[in-house]
Amino acid sequence: MHYDPRWRQEFQQTRSSLLHSCQGWVTQVEHIGSTAIDGLIARPVIDVLAVVDDGQTDTDSAMQEAALLIEGLNFGRQVPPMWAAETICLVKPRRGLETHRVYLTYPNSPFVSSSLAVREQLQSDRELALQFEEQKVRCWKESEGDVDLYAEKMSPYFSELL
Repeated sequence: MHYDPRWRQEFQQTRSSLLHSCQGWVTQVEHIGSTAIDGLIARPVIDVLAVVDDGQTDTDSAMQEAALLIEGLNFGRQVPPMWAAETICLVKPRRGLETHRVYLTYPNSPFVSSSLAVREQLQSDRELALQFEEQKVRCWKESEGDVDLYAEKMSPYFSELL
């Protein structure tokens, strides 16, 4: 759908909820994905990057603790896509049409650096963002709404951006 300025507000509310509810387990929350790029056509799903506290000695335990607290916000776990293998993926609502997706990960993971790099690139280069949008629309039409097929078709383009 066309860009909706309410997406930014939705992210801010989600960010606040995560930071408050995770009791210090999560220390960084970033808006990623197409809804983070002003003016871009996107699936209306707020993608969020949440990073656990880097002072934790056992990152896996920290991620599990944070994930349990996020589940308390009406998120359910989902198998992460291949390109986000080092994350715990949580979606809202638990059943039905997704509105939010949280990728919970550890500091300095490849997912953190790649997600933020792509976001910054698209936010700072309007021409590149428009090319990205054209590619997204083309792949979405070719995949006929199949989210997995769409992700597969977009994968080479993301690699090119990185």
